[in-house]
Amino acid sequence: MTSHHHEHKHTHDQPHTFHAGSEKAEQSTRWVMWITLATMVVEIAAGLWFNSMALLADGWHMSSHALAIGLAAFAYATSRRLANDRSFAFGTYKIEVLAAFASAVFLIGVAVLMVVGSVERLIEPQSIHYAEAVAVAVVGLLINIVCALILNHRGHEHHHHHEHGHKHHDLNLKAAYIHVLTDALTSVLAIVALLGAWFYGLNWLDPVMGVVGAVLVAVWAKGLLAQSARVLLDREMNDPVVEQLRGVLTALPASAVKDLRVWRVGSAKFAATAWLESASLQVSDVHQAIEQAHLPITHVTVQVSRP
Repeated sequence: MTSHHHEHKHTHDQPHTFHAGSEKAEQSTRWVMWITLATMVVEIAAGLWFNSMALLADGWHMSSHALAIGLAAFAYATSRRLANDRSFAFGTYKIEVLAAFASAVFLIGVAVLMVVGSVERLIEPQSIHYAEAVAVAVVGLLINIVCALILNHRGHEHHHHHEHGHKHHDLNLKAAYIHVLTDALTSVLAIVALLGAWFYGLNWLDPVMGVVGAVLVAVWAKGLLAQSARVLLDREMNDPVVEQLRGVLTALPASAVKDLRVWRVGSAKFAATAWLESASLQVSDVHQAIEQAHLPITHVTVQVSRP
């Protein structure tokens, strides 16, 4: 039995260097991080000062986001700095995914703390300075909207000069965007809670919104955790590209596909190893078939063994 091993890259030698779109994303995430940090300090201080649980929840929520968005900016910077580091077999794409994963874990911790704090307030209500708290929450909301617009605008630019029509998933930018949107939502909840308590004497509304805010944080964090974990664990053999590649290989004459592995190496790029058994097929035939299929695969290792 003879077997042919063949290494193959049909892109230039460094198919995974840092992409231009990410530089813009990095700038905007950094901007948003500083804006968020400043607002969060104000909200936490105001929440403590004016005694509003909803405002405090909003502020802590923002702190978790400032951290997460900071992680996103850090991930972009690290990916860029290490883009030419040869010790990463397939580039630094997963740094960004790891940052998304870390920020999701952190968010779940924050959600738990928010629930505990709110339950304490439900048991032992405290008086709230409504006018000031509402003013701060409204400012928080406006700032969140501005941040969302910055990221969304960049995100669209990001989509445009990217990946020749392959849908581009930047989990990192998505994480930052989700953080900003949850922030806006908890700001709205805080405003509703404060107004209800202020005008209708529904004092329990403030801590209840603290809990609702926490649940929202946890739900979104869970989704992000699952998404980023899937990439980190290479659990992506159910991606459509796998079946497309399998289809290309199965269509080859007089050959059997013995083994196929596909894993993600970039936001819209995959690598693969394929082992086929065939009496007549050459390795080069297999590569040609794969190339003609124009799949988002940057790197394929093919092995053909004789039956």
